[in-house]
Amino acid sequence: MNARPDLTLTLTQAVPLHDATHLTQGGREARILLNGMVYCLRITRQGKLILTK
Repeated sequence: MNARPDLTLTLTQAVPLHDATHLTQGGREARILLNGMVYCLRITRQGKLILTK
């Protein structure tokens, strides 16, 4: 028996979901601004995400 509550529904309602290909507008890179700092979001050839300053 599983004693943990099912949080799937709660998490999907509370956390926004963004498609990385929309953020990169079909490319491999997007810039994200947070508190005056610019971050780079990259999609690798293997389809993984890298976020750097």
